Amino acid sequence: MNTLLAALVRALRAHRWLRLLLCAFVLSSLGNGLTQVLIFGQLLRWQASPSVLTLAFLFATLPGFVGSLAGEKLCRRLSPLHLLVLAEALGLLALILPLLGLLHHSIFALLMVQSVEAMLSGLAWPALALLFKRGLSSQELPAATAMENVIFASQVLLGTGAGVLLFGRLSPFIILGIDALSFLGAIGLLALTAGAFRAGGATREDRAAPPSALRWAALSRRQKRSLLILPSLAAVGSPAMALLPALAQQIHPADAAGLALPLLFARSLGQLCGPLILNGDKLSGYAGKNRLLLTCLALFLAAYGLLPTAAAWAPLALALIFIAHLASNVVFAVGTFSLLEKFPAATVSGASAKAWRWQALTATLATAVTAWLASAWGAMQALYSVSLCALLLVAALFLRFR
Repeated sequence: MNTLLAALVRALRAHRWLRLLLCAFVLSSLGNGLTQVLIFGQLLRWQASPSVLTLAFLFATLPGFVGSLAGEKLCRRLSPLHLLVLAEALGLLALILPLLGLLHHSIFALLMVQSVEAMLSGLAWPALALLFKRGLSSQELPAATAMENVIFASQVLLGTGAGVLLFGRLSPFIILGIDALSFLGAIGLLALTAGAFRAGGATREDRAAPPSALRWAALSRRQKRSLLILPSLAAVGSPAMALLPALAQQIHPADAAGLALPLLFARSLGQLCGPLILNGDKLSGYAGKNRLLLTCLALFLAAYGLLPTAAAWAPLALALIFIAHLASNVVFAVGTFSLLEKFPAATVSGASAKAWRWQALTATLATAVTAWLASAWGAMQALYSVSLCALLLVAALFLRFR
């Protein structure tokens, strides 16, 4: 079977610039994951309330709206690789925030780190989509989808794995130092990527039309559906992901950090494994299958709903989180591929930015409602209420644009 993993391996063997780009993002993701573990670990150590823990996820989504707007506009003026270098440089400067948070015991400063990372992710996402569209052939787009998934999953997979081992054993300041080195290494690799991208002759950038604006009324039904898949995933998944630390706190109040950090690792492992087993030859057809997408979203929600029953046995909790994100990231892979396939190079950066903005807005709304309900009803009641309503709305939306 032609899996996405096999497609990615073939593309990596064919393009040196793609190998360098993957190494750059994996290195950057290592540091980002370490910082994420540091933030959530410190919040749990400082016994932050469930609403604050949920708002931490809110701060990690809303600024992506601003970042995607800036990324869409900058893609019309800058090379996508130059924009990626800019995003990494700004990420390095943003490490001042967790440093101040640790020095002054500031929860607000730690939450702001999540905001800056979200903004920079929104900045880089349209540039990455444009880079793939210009540098890869249409037959290689499944490899781009697989790589986007690897980047997305490794953002917390590698760093979270290392963070679970290092948190509590190393000083937080040493962990921040490792993060800074990862940003510097990523910037250097991206500079090498730019040279390989030009020298390899794989790019059509010099003769490509500049990116143009995207108008909803001018889109086909398939393009509209492609834009709605990722926001739909955010509507169903954001409440559960936002409540994960709070759920760990509710299940094991005496050792919330000891459970929450392994759960974050299991989440990222599921995010990585799910899409890579998909058949790349059939990926185009998956976007039109309502039953597949809704089943994956329902399985995600059911696994989170069963999480409190695993309070007595931590391995079961880890398995449930793994299964949940195995399913959710099938939807993520289908959504990202559909954007790359259905939009031409002139509008793919705008489409990616628009999907990112809608995803950020949807996640923000769902998370804000969840945080309010969590403080009044409890974490699980909030999850059931918000995510079930979101799943019904998504089903209606998919039927409307099938």
